[in-house]
Amino acid sequence: MAHAAALPKYALISPTFKRPDEVIEFLQSLTALDYPQSGFEIILGDGTPGDTLRPELAPYLDQLPLQIYYEEYLPVSDARNRAASLATAKYFIFLDSDCIIPPGYLRAIDTFLKVHPDTTLFGGPDAASKDFTDLQKAINFSMTSFLTTGGIRGGKNTLTSYQPRGFNMGISTELFRTVGGYDENFICGEDVELSLRLQKLGAMSQFIPEAYVYHKRRATLKEFRRQVFRFGAARPLLAKAHPGNLKVTHLFPLVFTLYRHLTAILAVLGIFYFLESLYIIPFALYVLYMIAVFVSALSKEGFAVAILAMQTTNTMNSGYGIGFLRNFIEVYLKRNRKGIKL
Repeated sequence: MAHAAALPKYALISPTFKRPDEVIEFLQSLTALDYPQSGFEIILGDGTPGDTLRPELAPYLDQLPLQIYYEEYLPVSDARNRAASLATAKYFIFLDSDCIIPPGYLRAIDTFLKVHPDTTLFGGPDAASKDFTDLQKAINFSMTSFLTTGGIRGGKNTLTSYQPRGFNMGISTELFRTVGGYDENFICGEDVELSLRLQKLGAMSQFIPEAYVYHKRRATLKEFRRQVFRFGAARPLLAKAHPGNLKVTHLFPLVFTLYRHLTAILAVLGIFYFLESLYIIPFALYVLYMIAVFVSALSKEGFAVAILAMQTTNTMNSGYGIGFLRNFIEVYLKRNRKGIKL
């Protein structure tokens, strides 16, 4: 009697929308995974207008255990949910298409889960590959350093409980389906919202340092600022949906941005009225922080990246802080529960 084929252990799920070069690089990295292909499946939830992406991915249908769910203009939460509905694996692992997956990624997760079999929610860090541009490395530093974000994106050192993000987020299939997957009303911050719901149900969130991905993020400062603006704007919506979730670390970008602008105003007034004492101390504190960012980045990435890291840190805090402020006013003062358009 023929035996039914064993189900894969992992479903690697990613939303896609245009950007074929990025998606191809993502899939190419999966061809090099040090893990039997019978043990995983790959499902893309694609919303590319005109269905122009799928034909470019056709070669990978023969190279990988790949499925593509297509629906034009599919939003990110919907894309993840539709793709997950096709999966048969024990664990869903959500990844972003701007990630490159190292060969040992699934082995690292496998090893961890064998030691911690009760784990139902997990994730790993994002890192910068050696061949990333200096700007991408600087953005990665600003987004992941304890000095710049307080470790809120996950790590061994963090000021808040670890909440896996959608670029590298594993969930047991049973738990994912129990909560109904991603909330499709969330346009941004949907991954954090899902983590919060899962933790409320008692899911123990586990960080796996060895399960890292190379996360490219954005190629320009303008794109990066737009991205972090949306992250900041999502935070008041998350605080509204999950009271008590807002932490001091979430306010730091806004406080930093207001402080920087205040320092500039004080400097103008101080110079005009010959009152150095008005601005020297506030300005010195800002300079000291930037020096700390520079030194920290220099120790990890080198001089060119350290110079850019000061700029990307300012961009990150400004974009996130302004996004947070605008949507806080919209949600809490204007009582618009949907917030600003993202």
